[in-house]
Amino acid sequence: MDFAALMSKEISKAKAPATNKTSDASKDKTPSVEQPKKYLRRAELEAARIAAYNEEQERLQKEREEKLNNKRKLEEEEAERKLEREEKKRRIAEEHKKKKEEEEEKKERERRRRLGLPELPPKDERGETPASEDAEEENIDEEELTQRLRALNEPARLFGENHRARLRRYRRLTKRAAMLKKLSDGPIPTLLEPVPGGQMIIASKPPKEKEAREFLFRQLASYFNMVLSEWELALAKRDVTVRESFQGKQAHNAMLQSRENLKPLFRRFEKGDLEDGLLEPIVEIVHKAQQRRYVDANDAYLRVSIGKAAWPIGVTMVGIHERSAREKLHQSDQQAHILSDEATRKYLQSIKRCLSFAQTRWPPEDQLQVMG
Repeated sequence: MDFAALMSKEISKAKAPATNKTSDASKDKTPSVEQPKKYLRRAELEAARIAAYNEEQERLQKEREEKLNNKRKLEEEEAERKLEREEKKRRIAEEHKKKKEEEEEKKERERRRRLGLPELPPKDERGETPASEDAEEENIDEEELTQRLRALNEPARLFGENHRARLRRYRRLTKRAAMLKKLSDGPIPTLLEPVPGGQMIIASKPPKEKEAREFLFRQLASYFNMVLSEWELALAKRDVTVRESFQGKQAHNAMLQSRENLKPLFRRFEKGDLEDGLLEPIVEIVHKAQQRRYVDANDAYLRVSIGKAAWPIGVTMVGIHERSAREKLHQSDQQAHILSDEATRKYLQSIKRCLSFAQTRWPPEDQLQVMG
């Protein structure tokens, strides 16, 4: 056996236990917790700074998004409130427009009823007349309808108007023209047919029959129109200097005012609803004026205007006279009709003015019948 090999083997065996002990001792000396580093690298500092920056940016981004969401929510709420306000305004405007149209239609129906014109045709949901009414009459082609509208001095076509609307407009214009032709040509246009001069003589008392009353209303309307025509003609025959003077203009204005104030009376003549309490004195005034008894006619006017009962003025509700005074205040047959309403007062005063002119136009033979 080689001596060198044996020596190396023995030496290796002797070193092995010592190495194990040294490794065990080094293991016992290793601490369980790592000690903090005394320094940091630049890369670690940069990474920490970047992480803090990213965290701050994320926080700011969340705050901005939250603000944008709140702002968007407020804008949406404001837009909804604005839409609600606009809808409310539109609804109120539609209701106001509808109410205004209903009032205008009501006034138009009342005017037509007062003038004796036909009633307005009923409207459908769109505010138009039904198609069945248009189908009842014959259709008119485009060219002929255009010529007829131009003959009436009306536009041939309105903006957005179709053939049916043009046809309806033409029929409405022709009906209106036909109704206007039925009105008399006197100072006060009326639907009552005028009577000739020989049939204008009125009886002293109004009749009770319906047909006789209708003829009486025609007589009264014809008489007042005749007086107004003569009055207007007499004013027109004056000299220019007289017409331009203050008194001349005042006389002309009195005639115009009387003509305007008599229109409500004519409307009541047309409807035939004038009560006997007013009809009888008006008939008496006209009857005596036609006989040129103007003083008697003026007495009838005074009776209907201020009455004939003694009005108890002063101390009336004392003691035994209380009942008598109250009865005098409320007697219907002695009431002054001129105080009932403004329209009645005005046309009664206009009748008195017509009576004053009739005295100058047709003077009486008896001078005692001249009003002062």
